[in-house]
Amino acid sequence: MVSVIIPTYNRSNLVREAIASVIAQKEVTFEVIVVDDGSQDDTASVLKSFGSAIRHLLQPHAGVSAARNTGIRAARGEWLAFLDSDDLWLPRKLQTQLGFLGRHTEFKICQTEETWVRNGHKLNPKKYHKKPSGYCFPQLLDRCLISPSAVVAHREVFEEVGPFDESLPVCEDYELWLRIGCRYAIGLIQEPLTIKRGGHADQLSFSLPGFDRYRIRALETLLRRAPLSPSQQKLVLQTLERKCRIYGEGCRKRARDQEAEFFLGLPQKLAGELDLQMVP
Repeated sequence: MVSVIIPTYNRSNLVREAIASVIAQKEVTFEVIVVDDGSQDDTASVLKSFGSAIRHLLQPHAGVSAARNTGIRAARGEWLAFLDSDDLWLPRKLQTQLGFLGRHTEFKICQTEETWVRNGHKLNPKKYHKKPSGYCFPQLLDRCLISPSAVVAHREVFEEVGPFDESLPVCEDYELWLRIGCRYAIGLIQEPLTIKRGGHADQLSFSLPGFDRYRIRALETLLRRAPLSPSQQKLVLQTLERKCRIYGEGCRKRARDQEAEFFLGLPQKLAGELDLQMVP
């Protein structure tokens, strides 16, 4: 069985469509867990309209990571899938992924390609957004190339690497994929079976600036806690140094000298603390 986890917050107009796209999945046994992260609109009545077709969990507002983690703890399935409440699935999404995972038992996690839609208009991803497959840890370091809404993963993956980091307001998915990618190969289904919708005002990418600051935090945490090989440590440190240099120089241009000094010195500080060799 697949446990489908949908976190939502004040998106009653979108979550109805997201849930309907899950219920329309064909030839797969699944449960739908919708975690209402303290919504103040009419989300509760929308969820109630689905009756026993979904499990509705309510929690005080704590963010998308906490909502997903609540769903993970409640999940009863062998496989876990996530769907953001503004995204949609095509009807064969889960069927195709479970078929792929059944044929390719070397994978414990896979994602599908996506169709990107912003304000009702289709977008073409840039070349640097190309989704990787296999052991792709180096490709995952620079930017987030895995979408929560496109993923199906075996529950043992989360038992090994842990849940989403609730301390990160953004880039929580980037941080998790790094923890997974340094251990697991990631499968890719070339068919775009996930529809990623954007452009609405409540997207975190619009409301929180300085994403690289949180990517830097994720890389620092990875170096301190993840079981990285020496070659992986080298790659992480190189990426951290580059991101800290770019972010620190940006701070300096904006006369945020103390912040600039911190980020420009962070890679060397970490290398000393962790006894890592800086690479020129």
